[in-house]
Amino acid sequence: MADSKRYSTLVNNTILFAISNFGSKILSLIIQPYLSYALDSPDVMGVTSLMQSVANLLIPVVSLGVSFAVIRFGLDKTVDKSSVFMNGLATICLGFALMVVCWPLVRLIPNAADYLVLLYLCVLMSCLRTLCTQFIRARMLNRLVAVDGVLTSATLLGFYVLFLNVLHLGANGYLLAMLCSDACSAVFVFIAGKCWQYFDFHKFSRTLWKDMLRYCIPMIPASISFWVINASDLFFVQGLCDGVGGRSSTWWVGLLKSGYYLPQIITIVGQIFYEAWQLSAVTEESERQEFFSKVFRIYASVLFCCVAGVIWLCQPLMHIFREDYFLGWQFVPFLTLASLCTCLNNFLNSVYVVYKRSTSSLYTMLAGAALNLVLNYLFIHLFGPWGVTLASFLSLLLVFLLRAYSTRGLLAIDFHPAWMLLNLGLILLEIILLFTLENWVIPVTILTALVCLLNAREVLSMVKKLLGMVLGRAKR
Repeated sequence: MADSKRYSTLVNNTILFAISNFGSKILSLIIQPYLSYALDSPDVMGVTSLMQSVANLLIPVVSLGVSFAVIRFGLDKTVDKSSVFMNGLATICLGFALMVVCWPLVRLIPNAADYLVLLYLCVLMSCLRTLCTQFIRARMLNRLVAVDGVLTSATLLGFYVLFLNVLHLGANGYLLAMLCSDACSAVFVFIAGKCWQYFDFHKFSRTLWKDMLRYCIPMIPASISFWVINASDLFFVQGLCDGVGGRSSTWWVGLLKSGYYLPQIITIVGQIFYEAWQLSAVTEESERQEFFSKVFRIYASVLFCCVAGVIWLCQPLMHIFREDYFLGWQFVPFLTLASLCTCLNNFLNSVYVVYKRSTSSLYTMLAGAALNLVLNYLFIHLFGPWGVTLASFLSLLLVFLLRAYSTRGLLAIDFHPAWMLLNLGLILLEIILLFTLENWVIPVTILTALVCLLNAREVLSMVKKLLGMVLGRAKR
């Protein structure tokens, strides 16, 4: 009965996040094609993408990675939640003050000098929003998290229309839209989540702060390493691809950014699951090894099917972008595999979260980042701009292999390596045929069907559980 309850809880939370986040995820899928029409050209898209990447680099540095500690210590029933919130806020204020002092250094980041004020405000608002959302997540206010996701995506789209279509502010409008959307979200969650009830300067705890910093500071280089693997591609393309095919480097950056759109589907599936999973991973304490192994097999099966499907459809689906973005489909296959590895890496990171081993997360990500820097340089010279996607996949695959090995000392998860290698082999063959055959449709369709058949049992078992939960709710 207890075993059934733990799976029901996981499925129930997954359904909740899937249904509640449906609107926000649909909006996020609409935004990227919209931007291809709202921005003047792939060159402008490239500049905005670079600025967003800079912001993503600065956020974990400014926040000192405290969002990881807020949810982990916030879930601990023995810790005072007001102290968690105030310690998180103090950390962000300290980090932002240090970033202000480092203003001359931040100006040296490529393209950052022209957008520095907006960039700083974007980083601050994003940190405050993340603090509030992680705090209400730690208090298990999952419905509010989902509502905030929908509202944030809706306001972001609205601000894009205002600043890009109405006021025609270009890259400045792009950053201003992100800033305003995050600010609205932070205020909404602070009020609706009653975070103000936990706002008490007297609740700041030095002892707890030391424990939180000890946990989250290793997450800073880990987050930077993750950024290196996922976002440094844009800067390598900008620095090394000027003149390739008669195009500017920012044009190639914009095209690469459009290539991230379809892999986002994999990321969305992973995010919805992980939001539910991290709660179960921490709170379910009995028979963890069997629980993690079974959930991993089902989760990986769903991801393999989604990856095969996205690669199969990548060419026709790129037609939803403006015509000059179509070649972006060539970035999709390996970026999709990279997204698969990211999702599996996050699953294994939950083992580190459970046992508070954040340093292991750091070491594995550092190894992946180091490999990524080397491969980006080599593969761009060998294959052109498309080489960065293969570099991202191989780097994240290394992270997965390292985590699969290192977590065995904490929790011996059964990864079914032969089954995983077969899935990966079929998908790689699918990619090879997609690039080499002019008439690729039939063989790639057959391979996609084979991947789905190989994982049918696990996927159907998950669908049964989901249907059972949904129908059970409908009856009630």
